[in-house]
Amino acid sequence: MIAPDLQCQLERFGSRLDGEMHVSRLVRNAYSTDASVYRERPLAVAIPRSDEDIQRLIKFAGEHQLSLIPRAAGTSLAGQVVGNGIIVDISRNFTRILEINASQQWVRVQPGVIRDELNLALKPFGLMFGPETSTSNRAMVGGMLGNNSCGSNSLRFGSTRDHTLEVTGFLSDGTSTSFKKLTTQQFEQKCESDPKLLETKIYRGVRDLLSTPEVKAEIQKQFPKPEIKRRNTGYAIDLLLDANALDPKSNRPFNFCNLLAGSEGTLFFATELKLNCIPIPPSSVGLQCAHFSSVQDALEATQIAVKHNPYAVELIDHHILAGASRNLQQIENMSFIVGTPKAILITELRGDTAPEVQLKLDQLEAELLKSSLGTAYPTLIGEETNQVWELRKSGLGVLSNTPGDAKPVAVIEDTAVALPDLPQFIQDLDHILRDKYDLDCVHYAHAGSGELHLRPILNLKSEIDQQIFRAIAQDVAQLVKSYRGSLSGEHGDGRLRGEFLEFMIGTKNFDVVKQIKTLWDPNNLFNPGKIIDSPSMNTHLRYRPNQKTTDVSTVYNFEPEQGILAAAELCSGSGDCRKTELTGGTMCPSYMATRNELDSTRARANILRETLTNPENPAAPLANDDLKKVMELCLSCKGCKRECPSNVDVSKLKSEFLQAYYDTHGVPKLAQRIANFSGNFKRVHGLSRPLNYLIKNRLTGSILKKWLGIAAKRSLPHLPRHTFRHWFLNRRPDTKLSRHGTVFLFCDEFTNHLEPDIGIAAVELLEGLGFDVRMPRHRESGRSAISQGLLRIAKDHANENVRQFRDLVGSDTPLIGIEPSAILTFRDEYPALVDASLRDSANELANHVVMFDEFIETQIDEGKIHSNQFEPKQQTIRLHGHCHQKALASLKPTVRMLQLPAGHRVRLIPSGCCGMAGSFGYTRERYDLSMKIGELVLFPKIRAEESESIIAAPGTSCRHQILDGTGRLAQHPINILNARLKRPESPIV
Repeated sequence: MIAPDLQCQLERFGSRLDGEMHVSRLVRNAYSTDASVYRERPLAVAIPRSDEDIQRLIKFAGEHQLSLIPRAAGTSLAGQVVGNGIIVDISRNFTRILEINASQQWVRVQPGVIRDELNLALKPFGLMFGPETSTSNRAMVGGMLGNNSCGSNSLRFGSTRDHTLEVTGFLSDGTSTSFKKLTTQQFEQKCESDPKLLETKIYRGVRDLLSTPEVKAEIQKQFPKPEIKRRNTGYAIDLLLDANALDPKSNRPFNFCNLLAGSEGTLFFATELKLNCIPIPPSSVGLQCAHFSSVQDALEATQIAVKHNPYAVELIDHHILAGASRNLQQIENMSFIVGTPKAILITELRGDTAPEVQLKLDQLEAELLKSSLGTAYPTLIGEETNQVWELRKSGLGVLSNTPGDAKPVAVIEDTAVALPDLPQFIQDLDHILRDKYDLDCVHYAHAGSGELHLRPILNLKSEIDQQIFRAIAQDVAQLVKSYRGSLSGEHGDGRLRGEFLEFMIGTKNFDVVKQIKTLWDPNNLFNPGKIIDSPSMNTHLRYRPNQKTTDVSTVYNFEPEQGILAAAELCSGSGDCRKTELTGGTMCPSYMATRNELDSTRARANILRETLTNPENPAAPLANDDLKKVMELCLSCKGCKRECPSNVDVSKLKSEFLQAYYDTHGVPKLAQRIANFSGNFKRVHGLSRPLNYLIKNRLTGSILKKWLGIAAKRSLPHLPRHTFRHWFLNRRPDTKLSRHGTVFLFCDEFTNHLEPDIGIAAVELLEGLGFDVRMPRHRESGRSAISQGLLRIAKDHANENVRQFRDLVGSDTPLIGIEPSAILTFRDEYPALVDASLRDSANELANHVVMFDEFIETQIDEGKIHSNQFEPKQQTIRLHGHCHQKALASLKPTVRMLQLPAGHRVRLIPSGCCGMAGSFGYTRERYDLSMKIGELVLFPKIRAEESESIIAAPGTSCRHQILDGTGRLAQHPINILNARLKRPESPIV
């Protein structure tokens, strides 16, 4: 709890900021973790809007003896942005690229600029910012400076320190200054400036501290070997020694940026960075992905690979591959893998042409073969290399998707040694883990740089394993020191390794490092407890020793995840959900639009974890208002189910939460109306004509929208005179055309009540292609009830549908669906929703339930459907995919289906969620956000499309959103294809 008087002071101060100050428990909980194992609730969270805000924060914190914790994306692995001070989140407003100087190859940016987005801006100039972390699609350059980030290509491009030319910001007394290269004369001028100035004291103090021969000798003796380029051991005072200001024999300019890089926000608050850019490397790229029967063989092969002038040499082991095999998105990236290797060494080679690259790959393979290293040597060229790098970058996330409490833990994941020492070092380390602790370990990442990310598998809810956690850290620190390596290669000391810094560099050097901190930050204002004076590394962990799990009764079956709490705990905090529309994907649409941490998948999982771990009401722990606030803007797009490497399915968690919340607080009328979508429409179909008149009339339409809770600007659908099922039951099918067998068509509630023309087209198309179409009586899918959290209603529908179809549907008689969100419910929710007695049937049924385009694709492959069955036409089709289809299936069958007519050119719109998400975009409260999401990518792309092009979208909500947002009428792919089908009067060749 915050003391009431302090809370009042924080709130009053917050009103003076241009930005925001948050003291609520909800926001503080959301910022209590990062991607590390630590958790500590901050005092407050500030979101500054201007440099002046940051200066005000520094002065306020100084006056009240508080601390500030700079935070960017919050993906740090050593707990750098976890603490009990005021977190200062620069990720929302400090995001501008200020200047690009292509001729001099530099760029000025604010610290909240995302690394990959910076490179998108630099690409037209033929330039790039080199360091690339595995989190590069959300990592921000301010955080990269704090950690001195390196990444996979550090063999060629070095670290952030190597490319930092100038840093501007605030000292701990609130004065603004800049640091850059200085000549000896300029350095002395800084030292002789006003002695009252903090900046002057810093220059003088550093000069006096580091100029004595004894200090220099001690640093050179105890710090990591100079040839270890990836090192973040304390402050980089060793790199200041050979600058001209401290070494008369040196011609290297003095630059405090070398010290600030890797200082983890403990010395200076950066507001602007000037970064060196490099030319984009040769465009032809190839990867050799050599397979090995042991990690040790892969490390021996690394010594050979680095001789071939590679851009990267990265290792992934079988633990990473196992985690990836449990992730929907990463499974698609594993096609290059042969058998079941224990380790894969990825070597990236580049050249001006593909043949040149292939020659280099062949030469590397030949040398490995000559050394009898490797079991297989698959190579990938050009764009196909992207799948390998996506798999490699997913490493941190997929490690967390292991069900249960025991997971690979970040504790020794950042050790770095000289490359020739690496094989023996890893062998020694594995012996410690195996012989002393009987533990297995994950090995992955930067083998070519002498650094592997090593993660022993521990259960940090166990008091014994928390003790082992610390013991392993101590043992490995001793081992690293024996090799004169660095305990941190790129992730920093933080609170994880800071405790061991004195042991690693010696007491005398540690005293120098402490004096550096005191010079820069005499009142310990900036990020205390990191690097210097760190608390014990096994305190403030996410989980208490022997923590009890709250028993929660759920409607869904969470047994595969080992409970709903465990499903939330899959979130590692790696922040994959913080990527933006510029870097692609669907997850997370609300975060993309708001850039608010509370609207991220990570925050939702974290708050659910907090709620269940420390329940306010143990009798009904999910009936929590904080949880309601953080779940409110989840669109249930299911992007996280696919794109979150940890497999956090917030859509499922949200619907379970809503059911529990309604059980305590009652069900809102709007939720009841939407959940009973099908029943409501059944009652009004006979009144479609007068209702359509009321809808079209401006006055009555607005009254109707207000009564329904629908946004005034949102259009309402036209009600058809008859349902799709009514048409089907009253038609006369031509059974003579049936020659390919029987299929069952699922009459989803959306097609049935709103767009029967699509259902009619589906039947006409299937029959025209030679299939006997049956449509048995069945329940609605339950999708509307699921979206509103009324899971017991959905469960009833699911049970009945499984009973109805389990004896009808099979491999020869599939169940085909038109609306993706409805038919994919059979594959996604039903197995976890139905009664226990029906789970086997639900799982078996799911194997034979397909979307319409998936069915067409299988028939193409079997030779039953051909391009010559359709009229040719030169036509461009722009396809927007439904979120659930992108998450649970694929758009490839849709593209293939639409390309059946000769001349059809299908191009995907690189959009995420359209923003409608069923009923989400209809409501008054969410309309503006819905349209903002649409404006991210989808609407601009459609507006830019030629009028002759056809816009295709398989989702009914997507088509509605496109119409409201752009005025363009989007068609279902079925309608498009049916229009091109050759009819009986046009003989099929």
